Amino acid sequence: MLKHGTSRLVLMGALLFAMAGATWAEEESLILEEITVRGERQQSNEENLTIREVRESPARDIGEALQNVPGLNIVRKGAIANDIVLRGFQRDNLNMFLDGVRIHGGCPSRMDPPSFHFDFAEVESVEVIKGPYDLQNPGSLAGMINAVSKAPAKGPGMATNFSYGSFHYVDASLVGSYGVENMDGLLGYAFKKSDVPKSGDGKRLTDIYPSTSSNRYRPDEMDSRAYETNTVWTKIGYVAGHSRTELSYTYQDAEHVLYPYLLMDADYDRTKRVNLTTTLTELSPVISRINLQVWHNEVEHLMDDTSRVSSLPSMMVTRDYMMQTDASTITTGAKANVAISAGPGEFTGGLDVYRRNWDAKNEAAGWRSYEPQPMIPDVDVENIGAFAEYSLPLGDGFRLKGGARFDHTTVDATDLTDARLASLYQPYVPGSSLDTDTEYNQPSANLQVTWKATDTLEVFAGLASASRTPDPQELYLGLQRMMGKNQVGNPDLDPTRNNQADLGAKWSSGKVFASASIFYSALTDYIYVVDRPDPDGAGPLIAARTYENIDATMYGGELGTQIALPLDLFLKGTLSYVRGENEDTDDPLAEIPPLSGMVSLRYDNGLWFIEATERFADDQNRVDKSLQEEKTPGWGVTDFKAGANWARWSLVGGVNNVFDKYYSTHLSYQRDPFASGVKVPEMGLFAYANLSYRY
Repeated sequence: MLKHGTSRLVLMGALLFAMAGATWAEEESLILEEITVRGERQQSNEENLTIREVRESPARDIGEALQNVPGLNIVRKGAIANDIVLRGFQRDNLNMFLDGVRIHGGCPSRMDPPSFHFDFAEVESVEVIKGPYDLQNPGSLAGMINAVSKAPAKGPGMATNFSYGSFHYVDASLVGSYGVENMDGLLGYAFKKSDVPKSGDGKRLTDIYPSTSSNRYRPDEMDSRAYETNTVWTKIGYVAGHSRTELSYTYQDAEHVLYPYLLMDADYDRTKRVNLTTTLTELSPVISRINLQVWHNEVEHLMDDTSRVSSLPSMMVTRDYMMQTDASTITTGAKANVAISAGPGEFTGGLDVYRRNWDAKNEAAGWRSYEPQPMIPDVDVENIGAFAEYSLPLGDGFRLKGGARFDHTTVDATDLTDARLASLYQPYVPGSSLDTDTEYNQPSANLQVTWKATDTLEVFAGLASASRTPDPQELYLGLQRMMGKNQVGNPDLDPTRNNQADLGAKWSSGKVFASASIFYSALTDYIYVVDRPDPDGAGPLIAARTYENIDATMYGGELGTQIALPLDLFLKGTLSYVRGENEDTDDPLAEIPPLSGMVSLRYDNGLWFIEATERFADDQNRVDKSLQEEKTPGWGVTDFKAGANWARWSLVGGVNNVFDKYYSTHLSYQRDPFASGVKVPEMGLFAYANLSYRY
């Protein structure tokens, strides 16, 4: 049941959506412009987050910034690097891009999710597609998130930003650009750091373990720096006729990142990204656009438990760590897309390829005195795919869009020997003959109908079937332990297929933008975490945590609205819900967020603003008891912020969790290889200020 003020908030949200039919007199406002743009360009299954919304918040990463978007949540691991969840789907069930570039982290425990590997200062906006409607990229099983980087403008330009907040939180950036008729360039630098935040009970996030736990932080690490990141990037553009070519490079260095959520912390994450794109337009009356892209990125990741009591010297622990994982991933790809005017509509098609190598070696005092294990055994993933889609305008306000995609994927665990496969993996998958390599051939397709019913009302309906192959961890993770559970992949996994139906509507009148959507996903061979008992009851093997294919369903929906009221007031609200079912066992799916949302009221006259926001979530009592998942009580917190603009300057200040409430989100607990088993609470009262200058 909803508790305390949360039930009132839901009623406020219902009232908010009922008010969406009202209109008011014209007025100029940046918020009003955003309402208009969303009404014109955004379908009910799409979302867009602007950099203004990011800079007005103390969000430390894209995951935190996206929390106010209906249908999106995060997995809280610490002060930063929060993993994104869309409609209950997470990890490789979602595609995360920057300018269309596929990014993968190096950590098997997702310490460094894809969104961690770029900085806010690089980004102008974030686009979200809900559901399997992205055919231009492989693996968009449940949705696609694409961050769009800033582009240089003509003449000189500069943007600088400095944020400071509680717990010595600092976020600073400087971006300079210059553009002439045929060339432009951009150079940027960003720095972030913070000490360990406190939750509403006054304790540091590093102080969540009982005094008897070996996972607890050492006393001198309790109040250490929680993270520090340095990012530098550049972009050069050249225009020749009707073509534009851009070359960009980014280097990011993250140091000493603490993850109370896990059994280890990151010593460092070092990322290199290169992206080369060419866009050709107006080639002929038929060929309207050609896009060519080549990209490469690398991530080096080192994590260990040197900050934990478990690393203290003992008869077994003879190094400065009890366990350590050294991981790296390299991803390279290319795309070629073309848009062609074909009859009354437009045809879009393309080819794409990518190759990912992922390698991770683990050492632990409890396993043969630090003998290295191929945790991710140097796995190569190669994919080649093609897509075609056609958009056709019909009469009476209808537009039809449909297409198909086909992918061929090979996966090869080059460092997994036949002997290790037979001794560690095979016993947990009886009745199957396992191999160190595999290949998949998977089609995807969708059909979308948009109906412009009136000048203000648009209706969307979609049917889609999409697939994604098992990732290297799900297939070939291998970690043998002396105590606890082995962590073992399942090389016999089949690809997951999502057959989904969507129905939505948006209402836009210039002063009001309101959208509503519902979805139903029937998942075949959904890849799910399970526990396996000791297969022989004796000997070197023990119980294991692994993966299996199940049939499942997810369904739910979202509501969202922005309303321009009289007297320079703006009302905004969101509400989202998802329900997950394991159809094989008739139990709830694990790690499904509860009913949640937000309501905010803002006064904004274009020169200054003040805003109050209430964020809330219901109880989550639907948990998977077989995985020892815990229930989470509902919560509601209040945020305030205010700001002013003058000339080229902007100042914003605020307080999140004004009443210093102690609470945890449901996705603060996980079951990955190095999960600690404790919930990480959200931050308590957090004050911040942000000063920006643009030229």
